[in-house]
Amino acid sequence: MSDERDTRHEDGDDTAAVARPSGKRSARRRNASAATNVATIDRPASAAKANKKSGKAGGGAGNPFKRLTKFLKEVIAELRKVIWPNRKQMVTYTSVVLVFVIFTIAYIAGLDVAFIKGVNWLFG
Repeated sequence: MSDERDTRHEDGDDTAAVARPSGKRSARRRNASAATNVATIDRPASAAKANKKSGKAGGGAGNPFKRLTKFLKEVIAELRKVIWPNRKQMVTYTSVVLVFVIFTIAYIAGLDVAFIKGVNWLFG
């Protein structure tokens, strides 16, 4: 919300104007998902207590196809929460990683050559 700026009109009405897109989800959608996440966070804890009391294993019970379907739905739900980088960000991130890897390879190769020369000088 750091991208939002408060503006006041002459009549005293407060409105929020967004300077540029932030890439974040809207507050309404975030609040709705937060309410459902709170409900789903409480549910597994109480289910784990019930399974301990009844002696059932938590992951082994139930139809495997239903569990697989539930797992895939949860994976898709989590992937929808991800804010994917655009092309410019990907090029930047990839460049930074490649430069870092090249620097690290050069540093380790230099140390390797230095140790080889040192061992050859020491033991002839």
